[in-house]
This record gives sequence, C-alpha cells and structure tokens, in this order.
Amino acid sequence: MLREGSASPDVAIEVRGLRGADLDEVVRIDALYTGEPKREYWRRIFRDFLTPDQRERVGLAAAFEGRLIGFVVGEVRAFEFGSESCGWVFAVGVDPLNSRKGVASALLEETCARFRQAGVARVRTMVRRNDVGVLSFFRANRFRGGSFVQLEREIDEPTG
Repeated sequence: MLREGSASPDVAIEVRGLRGADLDEVVRIDALYTGEPKREYWRRIFRDFLTPDQRERVGLAAAFEGRLIGFVVGEVRAFEFGSESCGWVFAVGVDPLNSRKGVASALLEETCARFRQAGVARVRTMVRRNDVGVLSFFRANRFRGGSFVQLEREIDEPTG
C-alpha cells in the first residue's frame, strides 16, 4: 500500500474526463459522503463541466476495469478581495472500497496539471474544520492554510 498522498495509485486506474454515462456513479459515491443523492445538482455540474474545450473547468474520473471508482471536479476562478485567479477543487470522491489506495491523489495531481496548463499557479479548496479524514487527505497532498479566512453567518441571525 502506498502512503497517503501518493500520486501513484496502488490499483491500475485510468484517469480520464468525466462522461455523461458517469452521472449515476458520481451521484452514488457523493451520496455515500453527503448522506443524500443530489441528482439535479450533479446533472447541472455535468451539463456545465462536460463541455469540450473548457480549459478553466476540470471534471475527471478514475476508472478501474471500466467502472468509475472516483471523481474530481474543479475550476479556475478569480475572486474579489484581491485574490488572484487560481484553481478550486470543489468535489472529490472515491468509492469507499477503493479509498486509501492513492486514487484521489492521482485525480488531484491530474487536476493540478490541468490547472497549470490553464495558467494558474495555486489551487484551493474548502474543508469543514472537523472533517479530519478530508483534512488529512488534503494535508498529505501538500495543502496548507491559505492567506484568506472564510467567514459566515446565519442570514436570519439578528444583528445589533
């Protein structure tokens, strides 16, 4: 078994672009982590991200013996508040039967290569601070705290 964070998976996978036929498996894998199948959400993502010649958008699949076992989705974004354009990873998932085998790391490395080709030098993501497994994965893949702090509030929270 490879150490966590290795970009070389210990299963012979094919890393390729997501295809329309991958929708059901992406919904299934995502639901294993989020607790709900978000078919309409993923249908919109597939519509927007599976367009050919989109250098700013990345949708990748990891397949083993022809079956999707993992995916990653991200895009190049430029935000306000002085942030330069950078790659953002906003979804990554691996079938639990294939976790901790380097699949997500291989997907992440290919995503970074594509972001590099799109002309950006940095990649970001957001993770719940109490999601130790996901935090460990990104830290093992050389992610560190960035220069921005995410803040939030409840919309209906009283002010003053």
